[in-house]
Amino acid sequence: MPIVTIQQFPRPLEQKRELARRITQAFAEVYGAEEASVQVFFSEVDGEDWAKGGVMGCDRKPE
Repeated sequence: MPIVTIQQFPRPLEQKRELARRITQAFAEVYGAEEASVQVFFSEVDGEDWAKGGVMGCDRKPE
């Protein structure tokens, strides 16, 4: 039973649906796994729960 965990900034539901579909398809093709056995977990983090280089995401200037 493949389990995939994705950590990311919040994304629209439609994008997550498409990504989950493609990841599931890839595991089925490469590993020969049953699509129904592939689990994808999305862990979304906002700028108040993430830092880079010691600076909180909500305090960073756009790059």
